[in-house]
Amino acid sequence: MTSAPVVLVHATKQLLSDASAARLVTALVDAQAAKGQAHLVLTGGSMGSAILASVAASGARDAVDWSQVHVWWGDERFLPAGDPERNETQNREALLDAIPLDPAKVHSVPGPDGPDGDDVAAAARRYADELAAAAGAGEESPVFDVLLLGVGPDGHVASLFPGHPDQLVAGVAAAPVHDSPKPPPTRVTLTFEALARAERTWFLVAGADKAHAVKVSVAGAGPEESSAAQVKGRQETLWLLDADAASELG
Repeated sequence: MTSAPVVLVHATKQLLSDASAARLVTALVDAQAAKGQAHLVLTGGSMGSAILASVAASGARDAVDWSQVHVWWGDERFLPAGDPERNETQNREALLDAIPLDPAKVHSVPGPDGPDGDDVAAAARRYADELAAAAGAGEESPVFDVLLLGVGPDGHVASLFPGHPDQLVAGVAAAPVHDSPKPPPTRVTLTFEALARAERTWFLVAGADKAHAVKVSVAGAGPEESSAAQVKGRQETLWLLDADAASELG
């Protein structure tokens, strides 16, 4: 079962960030109340860090037991640890380095400085193995409590690009991406199959340059036009938008 998309529009990017941060804290607290821990998938881009910065500034952030939050990434640029272009680096600056996470529960995507060197396919397999290790028996990845996704002007999510041959890889939870249409060209991404294991999927989108992608994605376009339209949460699918990103919706 998947949930139908629900669109929520906020007047400005800052209001979108702050409201989404409050929503995230509540979702993590609820997940921990139900099962003692939570699995959170982070995203890059300006909105991916903006929501985390809003969490960092929120007095409610301490309601979460951060030591019991597993942190994953929907995708990562295949760059060395600490590179300013890595999603993890940006997310750490926005929030992660300021909260008491358990390092063993922060699941970094390997880069070229990792144990597999420049072999991005091996790095993707290593990340897939880590996902499987955190899942139940026979599962390829854990069930994610909250999946955060940005959306590109071309409708891509994570590093799944519409029309790109690496978009439709199946049978694995994580895959390498070569020749990405957006630099850098080499990446590791969760697959559609892994993204489908989220209870709550939230698209965080700001800016008029994303308005067309939002329109076609919410309308349910196919994978050649929108990767975002292919991803839905099991319980909840939210499009959290600022007014500019929502400007082409009817």
